[in-house]
Amino acid sequence: MRIRVAILDSDKVYLDRFVTAFSAKFADKIELYSFTELQIALDALVSNRIEIFLASETFEIDFSTIPPKCVFAYFVDGNGIESYNNQNAIGKFQRADLIYKQILSLYSESGNGSDLSGASIDGENARIIMFSSPCGGVGTSTVAAACAQYFSSKGNNVLYLNLEPFGSSDLYFSGDGQYDMSEVIYALKSRKTNLSMKLESCVKKDASGVSFYSATSVPLDMLELTKDDIVRLIGALKLTGSYNYIVIDIDFGLAPENLNIFKLADYLVWVSDGENSSNKKIVRAFQALSLLEQNDKADLIRRLNLMYNRYSSKTGKNIEDIDAKLIGGIQVFVHNDEKQVVDHISKMSMFDNIL
Repeated sequence: MRIRVAILDSDKVYLDRFVTAFSAKFADKIELYSFTELQIALDALVSNRIEIFLASETFEIDFSTIPPKCVFAYFVDGNGIESYNNQNAIGKFQRADLIYKQILSLYSESGNGSDLSGASIDGENARIIMFSSPCGGVGTSTVAAACAQYFSSKGNNVLYLNLEPFGSSDLYFSGDGQYDMSEVIYALKSRKTNLSMKLESCVKKDASGVSFYSATSVPLDMLELTKDDIVRLIGALKLTGSYNYIVIDIDFGLAPENLNIFKLADYLVWVSDGENSSNKKIVRAFQALSLLEQNDKADLIRRLNLMYNRYSSKTGKNIEDIDAKLIGGIQVFVHNDEKQVVDHISKMSMFDNIL
């Protein structure tokens, strides 16, 4: 099923160009109607059962004439304008894919509920690689981002999902779009929002090909994300069928609610820097996990992998007391920023050892 969208604008040349370009990209997801006269457009809202109505701000709209299930937004000249005249707004002079995502976002909140994911990958085959570590400060997030970039460079559709309370995907990736993780959290909390469509509308794509969600606009928003929300989010992302790999960066913990999240992983990766204090934390966490397995409260050890980062040949040592597959190690090196570090690590083939 396609979203039925009507666009009202007095500039016929612009409309013709827009409809041609937009239809070429999204004909399978959007059924587009264009109008230059207000009354003809209003009549079509009913006869064509229009679901999204975009109108230039040059028209005076009587909102009582718009059907209840039709979502309205102004189609404005300026980009970056989120509202006009107390109504939603979409800038018309921007890339078609960005306009599409804004339309998708409006529709996801309309309550109409149709799923337009158009998935091409079997969601059941999407593999979850979950990075976490009992020892902090060892660059787990950097390694996770590099892993995502590595698998993307091999031609896979990859999502990097940072679920740390104060983490940020924007340290490693950048892409166009106006939405961030705050919108995703709102969708998880709202039962009126089509979650899969909201996920598609909010995701961004880095030049490396990695998809990601920008950090929340308000840092405290991440604290609203419960463990149950995370389980639902991961399940919804798999069902979109958009990704071969979902690389998740998440805080470590062995409470029951944490274990429920870790159980969703096909591969669990712990990171250490090889220093004595870090290795001891890894060993103690492994012992705790082993006890939980004996009590049938977890089934994670068989999925567990170990990776070393910022490893010094002078002070670092390998852990010999745990039964986890060793993926590889990354020596200490210096670059100007996190993005350069990720680019460097992402060229290492050791990530194949995870699979």
